[in-house]
Order: sequence, then structure tokens, then C-alpha cells
Amino acid sequence: MGPVPALLLGLAALVVGADMVVREGSALAARFHLSPLVIGMTVVSLGTSLPELAIGITAAQQGNGGLAVGNIVGTNVVNVLLILGLSALLRPIDFELRTLRVDLPAMAGAALLLYVLARDGSLATADGWWMCAYGAAYLALMIELARRDARRVRLVRDSGGGPAPAKTRPRPVALALPLLLLGLAVIVAGAEFLVDGAVEIARDLGAGDALIGLTVVAVGTSAPELVTTVVATVRGGDRSIALGNLIGSSVFNIALILGPTVLVAPGAVPVPDDVLALDLIVMVAAAIVCVPVIVTRRRLTRVEGGAFVATYIGYMTWLLTTRL
Repeated sequence: MGPVPALLLGLAALVVGADMVVREGSALAARFHLSPLVIGMTVVSLGTSLPELAIGITAAQQGNGGLAVGNIVGTNVVNVLLILGLSALLRPIDFELRTLRVDLPAMAGAALLLYVLARDGSLATADGWWMCAYGAAYLALMIELARRDARRVRLVRDSGGGPAPAKTRPRPVALALPLLLLGLAVIVAGAEFLVDGAVEIARDLGAGDALIGLTVVAVGTSAPELVTTVVATVRGGDRSIALGNLIGSSVFNIALILGPTVLVAPGAVPVPDDVLALDLIVMVAAAIVCVPVIVTRRRLTRVEGGAFVATYIGYMTWLLTTRL
């Protein structure tokens, strides 16, 4: 299959899979009395991060450390500046209080952790363990918050408060869970087709590993988050699953994707000088800027979303004109 048909097939699979994930994730959240945000932060974000894990481990074992690191850095920049910004540009985003207090600071903390660990120009085994520990702590916190959400919903309903029961019968778990997993599988397969086609085109143009990781592969492996978020936004319903996926993926990409990638690498994973000098700083700045911008009014406006997208376009333009 040529690169262009692979791109088109991958994009179609992503759209279908994203719609399934949003729909079935919402059904599971309702069935287990969980916040859709928690479903997005855990199951969906881990599932849509599988392409980054597969690419990172393969690249590290083949000695292409620049591709592995560039993919994670570029993906997180895409998540925050392009996807979050585009979603707000289409429709302003109102954030839950817990997102402001826990999830956004966790995303900024993960970015800072990677920057500190990479400042010596490489990521060693000990650095991989630090990232994994951060990810495990964040995942444990998500699970505990999910348990509290479920307990609070049950108490409210047992006391006679809360919303009236739905008139339609909830989808059985035996149906919703397999469909959710199928949607994730379709997303991962679609991302693989999309990335393979895009990388082949980029190599024909003479792009280096780090640049391919920061641009083509980063956008390709972020396609699950992009399509999931856009589908949820266009449908006009609750975007909690998509936003939870976006923020959760930004934490897990560093902690539970790059961390294990470093651990399985045959040696220390080098961090290219140009990535350390600019791209890591852009990633950290994007994550940190989100906190005060969103906390001030607990929302991301269309103007702010447009500024995020414009910043990403400027950053990509600079990359392509100076490193290609």
C-alpha cells in the first residue's frame, strides 16, 4: 500500500474509532456512576497512548533515540497547543474544578520532570524509573478519585437527591466494554497506518529522525486525541471524556510511555541538542501557561484557543524552515 492510501485509511479508522470510544466511554461512565472525565483520564488516555508506546520502544531499541524523545515532546505540544486550542476555537471549554486543581498541575509537573531529567543531554535508566514512579502515582490518584466519585454518586442517589433516572435502559457492560476496546483497537490501527504513510513521505523529503518525531510522527500519534476531541466538540455534547483523554495522555506520554521506553533501551537515550535547546522548552511553557490561562476564569475562550493554534502554527513553521 502506498503512503497516500495509508494516510487516508488511517484517518478513516481514527474517525470511526474515536466516535466509538466517546459513545461507549460515556455509557460505561453512566453504568458505573463514574465521571466521564475519569474514564477519559484513565482507560481512554492509556488506550490512545498505545501508538506512542509502540513507536517509542521500537525506535529506542533500534538506536533512534531522537525519534523516541522527539515523538513524546512533539505529541505533548500538539495536545496542548493544537488540539486543546482547536477545541476551544470551535467551542469555548469550561473546566471542572478538579481539572484545575489536580490534572493541569500534574501535566505541568510531568513536563518539568522531563526537562530536569533531560538537561544533561540523555535519559538513563534511573530517569526512566523516576518517570514511571510519577506515572504510577498519578494513576493511583486517578483510581482513588474515581472511587470517591462513585461513592458520592451512590450516597446522593440513596438519599433521594440527584438527577432522575434515565428513561432509556443503560447499555450493558458486556456490550459497552468490548465496543470501547474495539474502538481503541481501531484507533491504534488507524494511527499506525497514518504514521507509516507520513514517515515514508517525510523520509523521501530528507527529514531527520528528531524532526520526523517532532512533526509527522507527533501529529500522527496525536491523531487519536485530535479526532476524539474534535468529534466530541462537533457533536455538541459532554466533552469530558475527550478533554480527560487529552490531559491524561499528556501526563502518561511522559510518565508511562517515555519512562518504559527509556527502561527497555539498550543504553541511555540521547536527547538531541536542538530538542533540548528549544522543543523541550516549548513543551514545558505550553503546559505551564495552561494553568494560569484556564484557572483565571475556569474556561478556555475562543480567543485563547486561537492564540494556542497560532502559536503551534508558528512553531511548526519555524521547525520546517530551519531544520528541513
